[in-house]
Amino acid sequence: MKRLSARRRHPLAAVVVLLLALGVVGGLYATFAPSGTAEAADDASSLQIQEGKGLYITSCSSCHGLNAEGTSDGPPIAGVGAASVDFQVGTGRMPLQSRENQGPRKKQFFTEKETAAIVAYVASIAPGGAPVPAPEQYATDGDLQEGGEIFRTNCASCHNFIGKGGALTQGKYAPNLTEVDPKHIYEAMVTGAGKGAMPTFSDGILTPDQKKDVITYIKSIHEQPDPGGFAAGRIGPVAEGLLVWTAVIGALIGAAVWLGARPS
Repeated sequence: MKRLSARRRHPLAAVVVLLLALGVVGGLYATFAPSGTAEAADDASSLQIQEGKGLYITSCSSCHGLNAEGTSDGPPIAGVGAASVDFQVGTGRMPLQSRENQGPRKKQFFTEKETAAIVAYVASIAPGGAPVPAPEQYATDGDLQEGGEIFRTNCASCHNFIGKGGALTQGKYAPNLTEVDPKHIYEAMVTGAGKGAMPTFSDGILTPDQKKDVITYIKSIHEQPDPGGFAAGRIGPVAEGLLVWTAVIGALIGAAVWLGARPS
């Protein structure tokens, strides 16, 4: 007992206890104290949402309502999801220039920074919908062959088997996909792309990897050269050859008729 008491009264005992106490307090602080990085991120997010709110009120609320509840001039968009807003604004479809049956893709009205702010604000109003995809989700490094098979099965009936688009019923049309940003192609697949006839391909229908395969196929078509010149829509060598043959023969027949009709 005397030895134990002597050890407790050792001059270094107080220092050891103090160091242990400081270690415990430091560990607890590190665990439960708010992170400065997280606070900075929250502040940046709040500023972005406030910027988006101002842009939304001046440019979007007249049709979609102050709280995105919709009006007689526009549908409600609260809860549609960040991907849907990013697609519509990022492709220039919104704001609409006219009340067409289907908004066309046009030059983007807002900058990328302004678009991200509007997306953040609308997403903050109500939860729901798909988020904006990450770059790795729409990277063009998927399986080209698999993407081609999926595209021809699910998309070619509207967009043409090379993605050039085409007319649909009731004044709608499938747009040309060859020059569309890969991110917007992905967003169109997960949101249905608004007023068009585009179906929604959830992850239960097409997995994220399959969506990437489709995007890889579409972009690979656009990058393929046409060494023979005008491709006539790439409808195929037989059909294109017949088209050229018909045009040339028709021109020769027309020339022969014109020469024969001239007075001697």
